[in-house]
Amino acid sequence: MSRPAPVILSFRRTFALLILLVVLPSAGLSGFGVVAIINERAAVEKRLEAAWRGTLADLSAEVPRALSRGRLEPVGNERLAFLLPDDQELSDPEGTFHVENGLVRTKDPQLAEALAALVPEAASLPTVTTVFSLATGSRAVMVAAERQGASVRGVRLSGIALDALLSDKAQGRATSEPVRFTLLPVPRDTTGEGGLVNRLMSEVAQARQNALGPPVLAERVLSAPLQDFRLVVLPTGEDPVASASTRNRVVYGVLLGLFYLTLTFGVAYTGRVLYREARLSRMKTDFVSLVSHELRTPLTSIRMFIETLALGRLKDPAQQQEVLDLLTKETERLSDLIERVLDWARIESGRKVYQRDALPVTEVVDAAVAAFRTQRLGDDMQFTVNVDDGLPRVEVDRVAVAGALLNLLQNAYKYSGPTNRRIALRAQRDGGHVNLSVEDNGVGIARKDRRRIFERFYRVDNLLTRKTEGSGLGLAISKRIVEAHGGRITLKSEPGQGSCFTIQLPVSRA
Repeated sequence: MSRPAPVILSFRRTFALLILLVVLPSAGLSGFGVVAIINERAAVEKRLEAAWRGTLADLSAEVPRALSRGRLEPVGNERLAFLLPDDQELSDPEGTFHVENGLVRTKDPQLAEALAALVPEAASLPTVTTVFSLATGSRAVMVAAERQGASVRGVRLSGIALDALLSDKAQGRATSEPVRFTLLPVPRDTTGEGGLVNRLMSEVAQARQNALGPPVLAERVLSAPLQDFRLVVLPTGEDPVASASTRNRVVYGVLLGLFYLTLTFGVAYTGRVLYREARLSRMKTDFVSLVSHELRTPLTSIRMFIETLALGRLKDPAQQQEVLDLLTKETERLSDLIERVLDWARIESGRKVYQRDALPVTEVVDAAVAAFRTQRLGDDMQFTVNVDDGLPRVEVDRVAVAGALLNLLQNAYKYSGPTNRRIALRAQRDGGHVNLSVEDNGVGIARKDRRRIFERFYRVDNLLTRKTEGSGLGLAISKRIVEAHGGRITLKSEPGQGSCFTIQLPVSRA
């Protein structure tokens, strides 16, 4: 006894393999993309810093050089001013100071605190005007001072004036974003000073400043004697780092969304196709088995009748005629089955050619009825035909449409039950169409089967259909023929109350 060949890849295995080969790598790719987006701000910051590196190097050399050419000039009795060669003032009007005999005289208490570190070094200052920075705690100031004997005089430089000087120096340099240059104190580590509470307060203040302050695009610490200050680039408009990062995130999000949408559609569509192909493959296998059985039945009968005649077992002419009639019937049955399969093959391959003519509806109906009566001659059934008068012509292939109508009549005969068969054929006008309806009193069709009843190889699974011969192609062929003529075929049915199939054909325009 031979065993069936094992199924290497079933539908479920194929679909699971598809999920593993497509979804899992895409999920990993998405994960790496999320990580890349998280690190995008750092990458943008580094890129912008590299772009500004040359400009900062030039400015960090030009600013000290410009300050070294400045001079101190008295203004009134108490105030000093620091002027550049072009008389541009960079000093703070309230920042004048004097150091004499170890004492600091100034109106600014923060400046006095910073200058306290200068007192021991006052005697070593040069006699020419010198610009340098002083730092105390977390503060830093930039001053211009000169020694006059044992005393030192000077003035604190204004941050606003320094920013104006930087703007003048930066003019003419190409910038990709609206920015400004400024001098900021170098952050100093004060965590070791003042105990735990002071350290915590310092860290909180630093975090708050970083969060609320303007984002620094690039920076460079100035060389001595201005080592307590750094030259920084600040955006004047929207943060370009945040803008670039947000743009990249949006682009990535849109692309990721489109990717997953396409992936979901592709997986769903592929799964549907695989399912349909698997179901179609099963249906074709069933069809081959069914057709083999349907072909074997008439062939067996034909062979048996031929052997009976050849052996001369029938002497009575009436019996011989009966056997010949049965042979004719089985031969027609075999020919009809083969022709139906060939018809479907021609339709599927697109080789079916229709010869359309504007014909009366009665001509199409009479052709189908004549063929049906010939096939069912002598059968016990109630068959009525009602064709309305004055029906317009229809432009159809008479043989093809009559064959589609014949399929409906044969289908109604098969499923009307063994006794008390009632089949009604009606032709009537419906607007711009002519309806050809075939109604029976059979078992009817359940709602779940109505949408699939016109599919190829599909047969309703019930006791009657299992006992009734058929290929499962009749309704599918009829539907294709009617649609090729610009019409449609509909079904109305209830289980136990029969079925009504309607062919709707457009009226001829000729």
